[in-house]
Amino acid sequence: MTRLSLRLRVFLFFVLLAAGGVSIVLGALYAGHARAQETDPATGFVFAGTLSLFGLVGLTTAIWFLFDENVAKPIQRLATSLRARAHAGAGQDLDLHSARYLGDLAPAARAVASALSDSAMQGAQRLASETARIEAEKARLTALLTEIPVATLLADAQGRIVLYDGQAAEVLAQQGVPRLGAALSEYFDAGDLSSARQRLAKKGKEVSAILRGQDGRQTYDIRLRPLDGGATLMVIDAAHVEMAPDAARPLVFDFDLMGQSVPEAVEETPLRQLVFTVFDTETTGLLPHKDEIVQIGAVRIVNSRLVPGETIDQLVDPGRPIPPASTAVHHVSDAMVAGKPDIVAAGRKLHDFARGSVIVAHNAPFDMAFLRRHGARMQRQWDHPILDTVLVSAVLFGTTETHTLDALCLRLGVTIPPELRHTAMGDARATAEVLLRMLPMLEAQGVRTFGQLLEETRKHGRLLKDMN
Repeated sequence: MTRLSLRLRVFLFFVLLAAGGVSIVLGALYAGHARAQETDPATGFVFAGTLSLFGLVGLTTAIWFLFDENVAKPIQRLATSLRARAHAGAGQDLDLHSARYLGDLAPAARAVASALSDSAMQGAQRLASETARIEAEKARLTALLTEIPVATLLADAQGRIVLYDGQAAEVLAQQGVPRLGAALSEYFDAGDLSSARQRLAKKGKEVSAILRGQDGRQTYDIRLRPLDGGATLMVIDAAHVEMAPDAARPLVFDFDLMGQSVPEAVEETPLRQLVFTVFDTETTGLLPHKDEIVQIGAVRIVNSRLVPGETIDQLVDPGRPIPPASTAVHHVSDAMVAGKPDIVAAGRKLHDFARGSVIVAHNAPFDMAFLRRHGARMQRQWDHPILDTVLVSAVLFGTTETHTLDALCLRLGVTIPPELRHTAMGDARATAEVLLRMLPMLEAQGVRTFGQLLEETRKHGRLLKDMN
C-alpha cells in the first residue's frame, strides 16, 4: 500500500465505498425478499430499505474514519509542519510515518523543507554574525553609560519611554517596574512633568527641572532636551542612585515605538504591535480555590521582541507549608519562600508590570484563578485582555493535536533547559518564545489583529474546560 500513488489510494476509497454500498443494498434486498415471503411484500420492502440505510451510514462512517486517519489528518499535520518551518523557523522533522500513505507528497514536502532549512541556515549564520557585532557595540555603549553618573531616558511625543539605561532602570524601579512603552507619568508626578514640558516647548532648548516621584517621597534633578519629532531626552542626576553590584541592567530600547499610533481599541491592534506580558506560576497544588502561589515568572514582549531585563522572577510566601509532592515538581521549598513577599505584594508587582498589555499564559484560567481570588486584598482589578496559548495552538494546529507546553515547544523548535522546566521563569519564557513563533503563522492564515485572534480562539473554548 505504501508504494501506491496518492491518486490511486483516493480512487480506492471510492471503489471501496461503491463496492460496499452495492453489497449492502444487494444483501438488504435479499433479506427483504426473504422477509416478504414470510410476511407480506410491504414489510419486506420497508425492512430492505431500513437495512440499506443503516448499512450505508455505517459503511460511510467506517470509510471516513479510514480516510481521516490515513489521508486527511496526515495532510493537515504535514501542512502545519511546513507552515511552522516557513513562518516560525521551526526545525522539527516532518512526521513522514503518519504520511506514509500519501504517495510522493511526503518526500516532496521533505525536499522543500530541506531546501528551506538550508537557505534559512545560511541567512541565520549571516544574521548571527551581524548580531554579535551589534551586541558587542551595545555592550561597550552600556559600559560607557554606566560610568557616567547620570540616568538617561528617551520618550516619544506621547511621553512613552522608548529607551532607558541601567541607571535609569534603577530610578524607575524606585517608583514601579521599568517598562518600555510605559508613560513617564507612571513614574513621575504628572503636574511636574507637564510644567517641565511646557517650559521645554516654550524655550525650544534644554531646560532643568525638579520632578517628584509618584510616591511623593523622592525628588529628582533632571534636564530635558528636545529632539526631532517631538521626542524628549531626559537626563537624571543619578549620583545618589545605588546600583546593585550584581545587577544586570542592559541598555533597553525600541525605536519602533516612536511615532507608532495606538489604536483606540485593543481588538483593532495588529498582533505585531501588541504588548504582551507572558507569565507562569508554580503553586502548592492544583486547586485554585484553596492552594497558593509559590513562584511567579513573567517576561514582556514589545513589537514582537522579548525585552531584555524586563522580567519578574519572584518567590512568594504562600503562608502555608508546601507539600513535598509539589516541591518535587517545581523544586520550591519552604526554606526558599521564608521571608519572601506574600501574594498581595507579589500580585501588585505583577499587575503593575502587566499594565497596558495583554496577559498571556498557557492554560490561563488556572493561573488567573489564583490571582483573581486575591484581587480584593491586592486592591487590583485583573481586567487585562487575556490570551491563552493553548487556544492559539488549537487555532493553528487543530483540536486533534496535543497542546501541552512540551508538545508546543517540540513542534515549534523551542528548547526548555531541563533545569528550568517547571520553574515559573523557565515556563514563562518558553511560552513567550512559543507565542512569538506562532504570531507569523497566524498572520499567514489571515489572522492579523487581536480581535480576529480572539474570535478564532473562542471556537475552541471547550479545550480549556476539559483541561481544568
